[in-house]
This record gives sequence, structure tokens and C-alpha cells, in this order.
Amino acid sequence: MDIQYNSWLKKFKMPFGAIKDKGKVEFNINVDSNEYIKSVSLVMKKQGDSIEINEYTMKQIEANKYNYHYQATKGSGLYLYCFKITAINNEGNEFILYYGNSDYGGQGYQYVNEASIKWYQLTCYETRDAAPDWYTEGVFYQIFPDRFFNGNENKRINNPKKNTFLYGTEEDVPMYIKDKKGDIERWDFFGGNLKGIKEKIPYFKELGITALYLNPVFEANSNHRYDTNDYFNIDPVLGTNDDFKELVDTLHENNIRIILDGVFSHVGRNSQYFNYSGVYGKNVGAYQSPHSKYYNWFKFLNYPNEYESWWGIADLPEINKHNRSYQEFIYGNESSVLGFWEKYNIDGWRLDVADELPNFFLEGIRKKINQKDNQVLIGEVWEDASNKVAYGERKEYASHPVLHSVMNYPLREQILDLVNQRKPMIDVISAMMEMKENYPDYFYYNLFNNIGTHDTARVLNECEGSFLKTAQAFAMLFMMPGVPCVYYGDEVGLEGEKDPDNRRFYPWGNPNKEMKKVCQNLSMVRRSHISLLKGDSHILYNLDKSLFAIHRYYENEECICFFNFTNIESEIINEHWQCDELDPVEATGIVKRFDIPRMSISKHHYLFLVKEIIN
Repeated sequence: MDIQYNSWLKKFKMPFGAIKDKGKVEFNINVDSNEYIKSVSLVMKKQGDSIEINEYTMKQIEANKYNYHYQATKGSGLYLYCFKITAINNEGNEFILYYGNSDYGGQGYQYVNEASIKWYQLTCYETRDAAPDWYTEGVFYQIFPDRFFNGNENKRINNPKKNTFLYGTEEDVPMYIKDKKGDIERWDFFGGNLKGIKEKIPYFKELGITALYLNPVFEANSNHRYDTNDYFNIDPVLGTNDDFKELVDTLHENNIRIILDGVFSHVGRNSQYFNYSGVYGKNVGAYQSPHSKYYNWFKFLNYPNEYESWWGIADLPEINKHNRSYQEFIYGNESSVLGFWEKYNIDGWRLDVADELPNFFLEGIRKKINQKDNQVLIGEVWEDASNKVAYGERKEYASHPVLHSVMNYPLREQILDLVNQRKPMIDVISAMMEMKENYPDYFYYNLFNNIGTHDTARVLNECEGSFLKTAQAFAMLFMMPGVPCVYYGDEVGLEGEKDPDNRRFYPWGNPNKEMKKVCQNLSMVRRSHISLLKGDSHILYNLDKSLFAIHRYYENEECICFFNFTNIESEIINEHWQCDELDPVEATGIVKRFDIPRMSISKHHYLFLVKEIIN
């Protein structure tokens, strides 16, 4: 039996991808068989507290073509579907086949039993959730504050912490001093501070940066500050609250936005809320007294020394997000954490481990964020955020207006897979298409794209030390849909494996100027072309020539960027181009419109072209 269906092609499913609540989808499937086809059905189920499966008989509209118009009437969320074919063979016996999803989407597989089906996903969103224009049209720069720049005279360190060590030079390689248990015994500091960030505003402008994302800045014991001690004070090593206000004001005067890292899943063991060390005084903090006002924020298994902690790390006691007083503390009135920092006119938050915050907690944060215009809320999610399940709860990131965006770690892996040729190009493209299909278009184009962060190895290391591969990775970062974010130092070839090596001090004395120029040019290109800021997209590929291309288009402008990831020169030709959501003739037509003369792309190079669309 020959069954044809492809969820990426509009001749089989219209519209492409996600739909709005109460929206309609037209399904078409081709079934060609020597057996008698008794019926073809669309089988649909909605994910939720209980799963209800519905079967809809499809109408035969041509010899082998079956059609059904489906309307999503069960609210926003995830709908899963497959097709059921009931047939009678030549011996007169009735049998059933199913047609469901493949590993990556698009074309599917035939299944002989329902239990083994991989269902197609149909995302249904509640409403279009637009992010601020400054965000969607921006270029971000992520800073690990201790490792960027010291703005004090003579590199003086602000308020060094007890039982820590300072590096002798900024060129030193970070390291941890651990005890016998493997816990960090002495934290290390370089002394970067807020004045240093303020002093480098001309550098951000030179690089084309329009927004900063700072790793945590609140008072903590560690250098990374994901162990918050006090949510209302800037860490003294970085400066003061007044320094922070001056930084924000000066950034805004230079048309640069700033978002902070919100760590609301856990706190530091030595925080005033837990107070393990007793530094905040007796009877202060949950560890010191069961009568503390913070006691119910934590879950003690055997008071006081056994308690739930983040990923079992004793230094990070986990907060009970269901506690009403904690909710009010984070996102309640003007005296809450969010209310307090709103007075400093910040432009939004990136939420650490967002999938560990319950849906209702995220909704509370978003409601507070919405009280001020033009703030953005971004979540740390490492996987496909449309179907994320964590701690027994199905997350609603792509179907409910809670987060404007998530960090696009899947794209990072896809970019590195391509530039290093770790996987076949067609497999990586399929993974890209699956993401595009699963996300509502507004969410897809809001994604916070990165090729390096404080949690990953440096992009130069990931690209095997190759300047050309790293330049290609940056080009893809700036050309793909979403908002590009550069991790400090990546733009000048800073090296480093995973934590702590990826947190070296910025090499102000020895930057890779060629790499910096690449990032400057790409930033300028993105900000200069409306098709890259607002445009729709297609992924094109030519397997004969091993070429990959990103096509963007908006109103009267379209652009295309060709990539050659191989070790040999490859010729650009005007034929045999493919796109998984277009007919081959349409895909080849896109390339032909650019009227490319006979030319070749060198190994590990890219070529950007732009043209006016003439209607």
C-alpha cells in the first residue's frame, strides 16, 4: 500500500505548522492500494489531564485522495494526530494500517499497530504574543560580569570576599579549588564590575550591540551568583545599587537595553533566607530557626541538615514555589523582587531553569512584567519548548502567553552539526523543520539564539579551533530567524572548554581582530536589512553540490546566504535546489531570482546576497 502524506507541504496540510485556538486545518492524504479501501480516518487526541481520542472519517475527493477539515475546539495546547486506513485484502479479510510521524516529521511511516505509532504534533496557541520591537530587532551580548572588565582605577577589586582568591593576571585560566567531597571550597574572582561594563559602552556600539543580558548580579557567595544571598542588593564585588542605576541609565542614553538573570528556583545556602552559616544572625533564616518567616519556603526532610536542593547540590536549597509568601516576595506588589528592580527601568528578565518553575508561577511573573510596557521575558529551556514536560507538568511555553521566548539551544547544536559536518545535512535540516513546525510563527521568530553561553564550551573550541568554521557559525546565528546573542569574548576568539574554562576574562590585550570584524559586519548586515529583522524564512539545500542556504524575505526585500560546509570548493548552480516545505520548482526558483553568475564558494565559506522584490 502506497500512502503519501507530508505535514510540511501545504498540499497535504494547510496551513503549515501551528494554529490559533478554534483554527481550522485542511488535511489531505493519498492512499493508493490494490486492496479495497473501506475507510480513511483522521485520528486526533488532545494532550491534557485526560486524553480523549476522536476519529473523523475523511472524504474521498479523488481516486486516491482523502480530505478532512478539522477545527481545534478543545482549547490551546498540544493536539496529536495520525491516520487510520481500514482495508480489505484479496482474501476478504479486513485489516488496519496507521500512518504516523517519522523521527523528524514531514513524511511519515506506516504502522501496523496503534501502540507503536509516533504521532504528529499540531500546536494550538491561545493568542499571538508579540514581543517588543526592540527585542525582535535587537542584537544581544551576554556578559558574565566578573569576567568582563574592571572599571576601577588601578584595577582595584571592590569588596573582596572572605575565603576566596583573586587571580594574579587577567590572562590566568579559571579553576576551582574543591574539597574532598568535590564541593567548591574557594571561589575565584577576577574583579570585573558594573563600572567596567559601563566603560565599555563604546565597544558595544562599535560591535553593533543593542541589548545586554547579564548573568546574575545580586549578592551571592560564588562568582557565578546563581546562589542568591540577597535579591535586593547588587553584589558588592560588582558595585552598588547606585552603580547599577547609573549603568542602566547610561545604557538607555546610548539606546542599549538590559535584561537581568532571574534565579527563582533556588537560593544560596548562605543566603539570609536559609542562613546556613549563621552570618545573618541567630533565628534569621530557615536553617537557624523553624520559626523563621522563611521556614516554609523550603522542604526539610530531616531538620535542619537534610533538605531538598537543586539537583542535589547542598549549596543550593530549593524553594517551594507553591508557597504563597514566596510568590508575593518575587512578583507581588511594588516591594517584590520584580517590583523593586522595575524602578531601575530594566527591560526584562531571563529566567534561569524556567522549566523548574510551575506554570502558575511563570504566569505570575508575566502578569507583573505586563504592568510595564516593552519588557521581555525569556526562559532557559534546552529542548523543544513546544512539548516540554518537567516535574510531571506539561509546559505551555508555545501555546499560552507566558514567555516571550526561550533560549534556542537546539539551534546551537544544529549549527555546530552543520559547520563540523557531524551529521548528514539532510538530518539537521529535518530537525530545523520540526522546530519550525512545532512553534507558532511569532514564537519561532522570537527565539533567543546563541552559539555560546556560560554553560557551554566556547564556539571556537566547538569549531575545532577553525576561524572559518567559527565565522560560518556566527553567520548562521545572524541569518537564522530569531534574535542573535553573542557570548562575551566569542566575537574575538576567546577559547575555553566547559565551566569553568568557558568563563575566562575577556582578552582586552589580545583580541582576534579578524573575528571581531566578522561579527561587526554580520551585526551591521542584520540591522541594515528588514528581511533579516522581520522576514519569513526558508531553508534551501542542494545535495549535488553539498550547499546549504538560508532565504529570508519581507515585503519588498529578500536575501539569501549560501554556505559551503565541506573541505572542497563548490559551485553555485541554478538547479536541483530543494526545500522541505516547498515544491522543488519553487525552491529552485528562489535561487534563480538572485540571478547568480557562475561562481564557486570556497571551503568553509558563506556568501550573502540581497535583492529587491519586484511585484
